[in-house]
Amino acid sequence: MNAATSKKQTLLLFTLMGLAFVVVGFVQSWSLSLTIFNYCLIAAIMALGLNIQWGYAGLFNVGLMGFAALGGMAVVLVAMPPVEEAWSAGGFSMLTALLFVLATVIAAIVVYKRLPKGRTRNLAIAAILIIGYFLSRAWYEPAARAIESVNPAHTGYLGGLGLPVALSWIVGAILAGCAAWLIGKITLGLRSDYLAIATLGIAEIILAIIKYEEWLTRGVKNVNGIPRPVPFEIDLQQTEWVRDLAVRLGSTAPEVAALTVKVAYAGILLSILIVLMWFAQTALNSPWGRMMRAIRDNEAAASAMGKFVKGRHLQVFVLGSAVVGLAGALLVTMDGQFTPGSYIPLRFTFLIWVMVIVGGSGNNYGAILGGVLIWFFWVEAEPIGLWLANTLTSGLAADNVLRTQLVEGAAHMRLVVMGLVLLLTLRFRPKGLLPEVSARRH
Repeated sequence: MNAATSKKQTLLLFTLMGLAFVVVGFVQSWSLSLTIFNYCLIAAIMALGLNIQWGYAGLFNVGLMGFAALGGMAVVLVAMPPVEEAWSAGGFSMLTALLFVLATVIAAIVVYKRLPKGRTRNLAIAAILIIGYFLSRAWYEPAARAIESVNPAHTGYLGGLGLPVALSWIVGAILAGCAAWLIGKITLGLRSDYLAIATLGIAEIILAIIKYEEWLTRGVKNVNGIPRPVPFEIDLQQTEWVRDLAVRLGSTAPEVAALTVKVAYAGILLSILIVLMWFAQTALNSPWGRMMRAIRDNEAAASAMGKFVKGRHLQVFVLGSAVVGLAGALLVTMDGQFTPGSYIPLRFTFLIWVMVIVGGSGNNYGAILGGVLIWFFWVEAEPIGLWLANTLTSGLAADNVLRTQLVEGAAHMRLVVMGLVLLLTLRFRPKGLLPEVSARRH
């Protein structure tokens, strides 16, 4: 596809998506339409992160939920207020345990680099790891029990730093990027299918740590009351300008306040997406982007020309994971709570992959379109299915078996719709709705 055709199709498809949100606003409610729109923006950011990895470099990452969870955890660690009682009970003992872990890792690395390869080095590293393990456990276990016993119904964890929530978004991206660097150093030498298995396994490990280390993020008890970058609705209801606007619109102050908050979130998320999109497009069209596509298309040829393939793969793996971590932080902020149990690696990773495949891998606009489109239908498939079932069976009795089955089955329509969208796209547009733009001029 050439650039002119791509621009026309991009404009047309994004216009149609905009009209879909307008229809939801008129048919259902504007509050719902804005809510779906905000979640679609977060999905688009996450799809953009995957497209940087898969579309630019062909990296098959199935551990996306692990990086998203790290971004969400960063919000808790940065924005939540510290729990003073927990810090007094075991916070400093926990820091001591973590220092032992860090010292053990550093000592093992130093010995590995300085001693010659052989039995002596292996025994020395094993001794360091065993001693470090027992020392850290001696401090860790009592500290964890003491922290988790402090008002477990409401806290039971150390809390965060009490810093602005917007700072946690940056920290979430950095934390996910650092984890991706460590994971990439281990896994990026693997073949694509082994890389997928490795990233999925590591994501499960990350999620297990977040779920069961309650002293860190309360685990499955969840963290509620996440600070917000926008005012609370109840506070806006009391302001004079909201009351005046409600009178002019013929609405109520609570409704106007709720819409105002959603519009504010939309402005923040859209601004972040535009900035990320600018960086992604600039990188894609730069010599670095052309090099990445050359490596993706023919690794052997790129390596023969002197390109450090593994190093470039590590770069793009870190960048894409950082974007996914940012999206995870934004999601937790908008939800107002951190729920580790909601991160289901296979289910939601599959959904993000569908976004990129349907939108068009290798095309940043396609990834964003796919994120918006797929999440829109993920949310709206059930009400559309319910409306369709009621319409088709309107002439049947309320207790008719066929009508009952169709109405009850509407709850499962989203899975059917996702499958149909993916199959139809692969059949009629195998490169996606907005395929990668050809660099050649016609």
